[in-house]
Amino acid sequence: MEKMTLLYGTGNAGKLALMKRYLADMENLEIIGLKDLPNAWEEPKESGKDPLENARQKALCYYRTCHMPVFSEDSGLFIEGLSDEEQPGGHVRRVGGKNLTDEEMRAHYKGIAQRFGGKCTAQYRNAICLVFSEEEVYTGQEEDLNWEKFYLTTDERPQKVEGFPLDAISVYRKSGRHFYDDGQECGVEEDGSGVVRFFQAALEAHEKRKTDLNAEKRFGAAEEKRE
Repeated sequence: MEKMTLLYGTGNAGKLALMKRYLADMENLEIIGLKDLPNAWEEPKESGKDPLENARQKALCYYRTCHMPVFSEDSGLFIEGLSDEEQPGGHVRRVGGKNLTDEEMRAHYKGIAQRFGGKCTAQYRNAICLVFSEEEVYTGQEEDLNWEKFYLTTDERPQKVEGFPLDAISVYRKSGRHFYDDGQECGVEEDGSGVVRFFQAALEAHEKRKTDLNAEKRFGAAEEKRE
């Protein structure tokens, strides 16, 4: 496959770096972010009922602006013990009709952890959408795209990583250690295998589609000559 550039529909430097790390072994791909292009980007509306709908809305919005292959992700935060009405879902930052700052987010979720005795079990459930054209859209929300379950706690650490505001109050379930223990600054996440699987499958389908379309064009040209 020829070298391909994909636009990741995010201006978040942390998320862009993480995606580049996941796809580093796919040498035929170059991943760029919104800040790598000169466009004046408007924030897409996210009115979907779940992360997959939001990812699709964002990817199509960016595609219609830049007219190049683009993908977007969206995550929903789910906390065990909360009612369906209370679940953050795809609105992790938006609470009570207000978009929270990073500090306000940590205070809000520390409050939820306090309700459960100082910690609660949470999980990010992720979805992704890759758009090559209005007619060629690939989506994924399989289990291997989700991050491992972890604890949100009332214990806040001073370290802060751009793009991951809740890592400062998060703890690994298996070890009980904070995300930032031992100087580490990477939170709980999927190992990237689900992301790689998605892109490999989508790109294979894309190449097959191109091959089939080219074969149809050659067949049509041959039929015209016969006539």
